[in-house]
Amino acid sequence: MITTIFTCSNCGAQYPKWQGRCTECGKWSTIIEEKNIEKKEKSPAVSPLQAIDLSRLDKKNEKRLTTNIDELDRVLGGGIVVGSFLLLGGDPGIGKSTLALQLSGQLKKCLYASGEESAEQVKMRAVRLTSDLSRLLFLPETNVEKIIATAEAEKPDLLIIDSIQTIYSADSPGSAGSVSQITASAAKLMALAKTKNIAVLAIGHVTKDGLVAGPKTLEHLVDTVIYLENDAQNFYKILRTVKNRFGSTGEIGIFEMTASGLKEISDPTGIFYDQNLSLTNPGISATMILEGSRPFLIEVQALASKTSFGYPQRRSAGFDLNRLQMLLAVLAKHSKINTGNHDIYLNIAGGLKIKETSADLAVCLAVASAYAEKTLPEKTLLLGEVGLSGEIRSVPQLERRLKEAKRLGFVSAVIPATNKINITGLKILAVKNIGEAISALK
Repeated sequence: MITTIFTCSNCGAQYPKWQGRCTECGKWSTIIEEKNIEKKEKSPAVSPLQAIDLSRLDKKNEKRLTTNIDELDRVLGGGIVVGSFLLLGGDPGIGKSTLALQLSGQLKKCLYASGEESAEQVKMRAVRLTSDLSRLLFLPETNVEKIIATAEAEKPDLLIIDSIQTIYSADSPGSAGSVSQITASAAKLMALAKTKNIAVLAIGHVTKDGLVAGPKTLEHLVDTVIYLENDAQNFYKILRTVKNRFGSTGEIGIFEMTASGLKEISDPTGIFYDQNLSLTNPGISATMILEGSRPFLIEVQALASKTSFGYPQRRSAGFDLNRLQMLLAVLAKHSKINTGNHDIYLNIAGGLKIKETSADLAVCLAVASAYAEKTLPEKTLLLGEVGLSGEIRSVPQLERRLKEAKRLGFVSAVIPATNKINITGLKILAVKNIGEAISALK
């Protein structure tokens, strides 16, 4: 039986009849006719395969390539696994190619294939980044079959593709960057990684929504997906993993862009907190959040001012606005702090976005401090989730947060009464509800 379908050569969308414009990608004159012949022949008999008993499989040590970039190794779970396929995404100009070039100078042998830059441009940037050129081979090629053949001949530790949207396969229709080309090229690169044990790092462009451009199957296909992003003030670069088959997805790496490339921030715990500012200003509190296994000291800033209109304003940067409104209602109900005639502005210093509920208590007391125009006690850490009845709920991994606060010079901490922890040299104030917390800090 012969059936006719019409397929877009750019995005792969299929239609029952021909049309001039693809409604999925918006391209004109890309719809082509394809005939699908359904064979009614009986499929040959298939013999069963021998299943592998994992309990009898010899355990081998996991081989990883140490990049000597501690923040990158942390995000990847200890380094690049040999034979893995990694996808690095990020906004234009954020430093993806810079990170890849710095990485190439740390390995014994690296093959850098680029369809966006010439050899002279890559060398100029590598010299500026002080990369070891003796370890770097450059290939100005966009044909994936030629790139794979070169990689099989050179046998590098790492193959870098810059970028996945610029390469194409001769076996697939469509132009470079189309869905069919990206899928075909990624599949062949994955086969190279698994059969030849060559790690592959592909750089991917992102859409306006901040996701890697191309089909979603690209992210399903690769082993690891990492994103390089800016903080709100463009001071720091945050490397974050969203998929990792060989490690945790909770770790982040912090970098700072300098004239000589990306510089690691080895101890970023207190970069989002200004201890001098909190000594004299009301409306400022401190809390500790966790990103993966790494604690971050966070400064919460609140401002309360009499509203000039009939409806008070609520604004939040770095903290969920709906949760802020809920916490304001809890303060009004259980602490008699009525902000109904005040505009409330909340800011997480440093441009960091937090989702942890452990910062609830710090937000409530920052608002209370701004409302009463009284400063909170110096070097006091606030930890706790606030419930609708005003109770202070427990916080996970509290001991780790408190030990880090002590290392940074804090002398006291307000924690939930349900968490019974004693830290030598740190005064612990255990509270049951929001009212007790406010009274304890007066």
